[in-house]
Amino acid sequence: MNSLFSLTAAGAVIIGFSVAAQAKPLSRIIAESGLSPDDFTLLTTAADGLFQGSTPQVGSEATWASTETDAKGTVTVRDVRDNCVHLQHLIEPANTDQIREVRTRRCRDAGGNWILTP
Repeated sequence: MNSLFSLTAAGAVIIGFSVAAQAKPLSRIIAESGLSPDDFTLLTTAADGLFQGSTPQVGSEATWASTETDAKGTVTVRDVRDNCVHLQHLIEPANTDQIREVRTRRCRDAGGNWILTP
């Protein structure tokens, strides 16, 4: 279940990279983002760490970095409202100084699980 959630979260972050994401296969979006699939795993794991225990607090931050690709990033809780947490991902793919911003939202379901939501 946790790996399914991680894959779903990674997919949603990938979609944030492109307005035309619906027209492209997931593998192409990953390739164009500059991040490897392992980078997305690190990104998702960092975000998941913010949800351990109670509701994350605004300003909470987690970082990740790939020793294999040199990609890195941070995820910050930018808002908590209506049983949802709004996240800001700042991502720096390898071999570039360009920082990309992706925003996601996770809401708590009736079972207390944090679900990635549009």
